Amino acid sequence: MEAEERKKKSREVTVEEWSGSSSSKLSRTATITSLSIQRSGSQFTHVWRRILQAFVPEGFPSSVTPDYVPFQFWDSLQGLSTYIRTMLSTQALLSAIGVGEKSATVIGATFQWFLRDLTGMLGGVVFTFYQGSNLDSNAKMWRLVADLMNDLGDDCICWGMLMDLVSPLFPSAFVFIVCIGSLSRSFRKYILSNCMYFGKHDTGVASGATRAALTQHFALQNNAADIAAKEGSQETLATMVGMAFGMLLARITVGHSVAIWFSFLSLTMFHMYANYKAVRCLILTTLNSERTSILLENFMKTGQVMSPQQVSKMENVLPLWASSWSLKNTKSLYTQINLGVRVSSLDRLEMTDLLRSAESHYKKAKYLLLERKGIISVITHKDSTASDVLQSFIHALVMANLVEKSGSIHSESQSWMDKHYQVFLLKLQSSGWKTERLLSPSIIWRANWICGSSDEKID
Repeated sequence: MEAEERKKKSREVTVEEWSGSSSSKLSRTATITSLSIQRSGSQFTHVWRRILQAFVPEGFPSSVTPDYVPFQFWDSLQGLSTYIRTMLSTQALLSAIGVGEKSATVIGATFQWFLRDLTGMLGGVVFTFYQGSNLDSNAKMWRLVADLMNDLGDDCICWGMLMDLVSPLFPSAFVFIVCIGSLSRSFRKYILSNCMYFGKHDTGVASGATRAALTQHFALQNNAADIAAKEGSQETLATMVGMAFGMLLARITVGHSVAIWFSFLSLTMFHMYANYKAVRCLILTTLNSERTSILLENFMKTGQVMSPQQVSKMENVLPLWASSWSLKNTKSLYTQINLGVRVSSLDRLEMTDLLRSAESHYKKAKYLLLERKGIISVITHKDSTASDVLQSFIHALVMANLVEKSGSIHSESQSWMDKHYQVFLLKLQSSGWKTERLLSPSIIWRANWICGSSDEKID
């Protein structure tokens, strides 16, 4: 009998249940036999894991980049403050329109609201025309600019939110004030939706333009759609919490102007701080003008390539005009480069120099470089590719670095490119940088040139 029971046990099959996004990130969740199911961990652990799955991408944390968590943390906090402030500004805006007053008319309020929205739409179209191609290349900077505009347009110290809050104080200028606020919000919505994924709390033009590229940046396992979907869940949660606190704060401060403004300004300062921290958390591996300049300057000095983490700490996230006070004694090389210059904009002397250099230095290149008063102009060939544009920009940076050190910058910069350019690219790739293209404003103006005989074209 005992021998028969031992034989039966030896034939019993045990199945273990494991969960994880990869073989190196697995954890056992249950052990199953013909007699029982024994679950690993407590019931609370299972419930918590199910809740977490609604808000984070599948396979988290191995399915996203390391900067995902700190960015989402600060981004959620800034979004929370935005919704709280929105309640204060909306309350002020409705009061200015005349809600609750017998003298107010429905058609008057409708017309004022229509003008407010129309101004924002027109502002978005204009902004797209002038800055649309510059968003991806300076995504961190535009994120901060976008939220500054939102603050000015909806409920904050800057313009959008601030304008709504100010509007009841100047009844005669109400329409003008709310239109300015709507304009600011429209810029923000465009930036955040079209540049890179930058935040879940979109209320204006600048808020949409910064979405797609960052979603791709966070996705390590081709899971951009999952990240975007979970972003929606996070936004919903932040919205509900923010609206609840906002309604409570609006209820407490109603009729108390000092308390409203103090709450508004305090939340605004925190909002901008959280945005700054969120942007600072990002570690981008794409090459834009500033990152390329930082990398090249260090490589020319040390022969080594910095990691994305090191460069992230050095690059500016504020617009140049806002950070110029801290850069008075330093001049970054990329500020001396004009990429995609229109040939017909050159004067006769510059054209003569350009033609001379084209014949002597750039016969096989898909670009031409022209130096004038320390500024390097880059003329790209009509058949140039993304890699050619990157090469032309790096060549221009090398030339800018030699302006005050050498008299023959064309020949010396070309010599440097011949010896070090391919090595530089290989070291960039081995350090985790993406070298397929340079993130820059779209190059509209290109050229085609012929050297020597009329039938000898430069390709």
